[in-house]
This record gives sequence, C-alpha cells and structure tokens, in this order.
Amino acid sequence: MSASPLPFPIHVCGIEELGGHCATGVSHVLSILDPDRAEPEAFGSFGEHARLELRFHDIIEAQADHTLPDGEHVAAILDFGRGLAADRTARLLVHCHVGISRSTAAMSLILAQARPELSAEEVLQGILSIREKTWPNLRMLELGDAMLGRGGTLPRAATAIYRHQLAIRPHLAEVMRKAGRGREVDAAEALT
Repeated sequence: MSASPLPFPIHVCGIEELGGHCATGVSHVLSILDPDRAEPEAFGSFGEHARLELRFHDIIEAQADHTLPDGEHVAAILDFGRGLAADRTARLLVHCHVGISRSTAAMSLILAQARPELSAEEVLQGILSIREKTWPNLRMLELGDAMLGRGGTLPRAATAIYRHQLAIRPHLAEVMRKAGRGREVDAAEALT
C-alpha cells in the first residue's frame, strides 16, 4: 500500500489514553464500553464532537451475564462511519477499554465501508499501521463483513493479524483462549 488507505484521520486508544486526545481536535468519537462501565471522565475535557456510545463485552461467543456484539451494534458502527465518509474535515477517535479489539474491529469496518476498493488485507494492514497492538474482534468482523457483502474476506484477513501478534507475543494464545476467544487463535495457528 503506497498511499494511506485512510479516508480521514483516525485515532484509536484505550480508556487510559483518552486524556491524550483531548486537544487533537477530534470531530467524532466512537466509544465502545462494557455495559457496566461508567463513562470515562476524560470526555469532560473534549471539545464539541459527535459521539456514538455502544455497550457490549469484548467476546466472540455467547457467555452468561455478558452482552455479545450483535448486528444492531455493528449496523450502528457502519451508520456512524457512513456519515463520516462525506465529511472532509472529520477526525475520528475510536476507543474501547484497552484499544486493541473492539475498537480495531470497528475501525476495520469503517475503513472497509469507506474504501470498498481496498482488499481486506489492505484494510487490516491499514489498521495495523495505526495501532500496532491490533487484535480485532472476530465476531464484529464477521457481522460487518456480511453486512458489507465482502464474502468473508475481512475475517480471513484478520487471521494474518492474529498470527502476526502471536509471533510477537506468544503468550496471547493462552490469554485469548482463557477469554473464550480460542477460535481466533485456532484460525491463526491454522495458517502456520
């Protein structure tokens, strides 16, 4: 990819990093929080911005007492992204709890929608270039890929990202399996 795939400036972070983005002039914020999490105090320091707040857990399979990302959540992300694509002055900040999984999946879907000519690999590599710790939530990618009519290419491209992360941080395999996300690890390991 020679030119930037980003249709507008995109930033991603976790809750602890929000304060560092107060003065960056973001115009839009996509906030993905656990259902029982209080709104981050840092938003009191942000200037005027459009904000979409979604609440679901960072899981890919149903778990008792957890909110699974669903089609309505993903449709809301795509709708929010659709409004951004026409705004040449947009500066998007996407955050979740740590800025690794739900936020990078949301960014991937927004980018795939805004730049449909990009391959899934280019989309995911674009996200990796923004956030080195990328591990996009597979369920969100599966739902969004279906809505965008991409034929399963986004989830398949994510497996290369998981494999990349496991090569750098092998301990993640156990962490992700314990979190109920073994399907992502299995997909990455099947590539080897």
